[in-house]
Amino acid sequence: MSKRETPLTRKYWKSVGGTLIEEFPAVISSKTNGRRQMDGVIILNEETRIAKANEVEIEGKDIIVVQTKANRLGMYLMGQALFSKELMLKFKPKSIKTVAICVKNDSVMRELTNKYEIDVVVYENL
Repeated sequence: MSKRETPLTRKYWKSVGGTLIEEFPAVISSKTNGRRQMDGVIILNEETRIAKANEVEIEGKDIIVVQTKANRLGMYLMGQALFSKELMLKFKPKSIKTVAICVKNDSVMRELTNKYEIDVVVYENL
């Protein structure tokens, strides 16, 4: 993650607790596809710590998938959030909540996130 986005992801994680995996590798690259990483995956009801993906088990757990952009809420961030949930299904979590973190709201885009059950967190003063 970037210097501007990591603090946003961590601020959200500190508000919910659990175990944070940064840059979670949801899809490994191959000849036919690119690598896809989640900015953060939080395993709820676990020890509050930062872990590596190979140190944790997601199957059967309640998770939050976090996508972060240090910009206004827009289609790129929303698309990442929407499809991140789908990519995480293969790990068989008990539940998946999707959160898009940004630094400025957009009223039109915000209405669409409600339709697709994407929570938006705006940190304007960071």
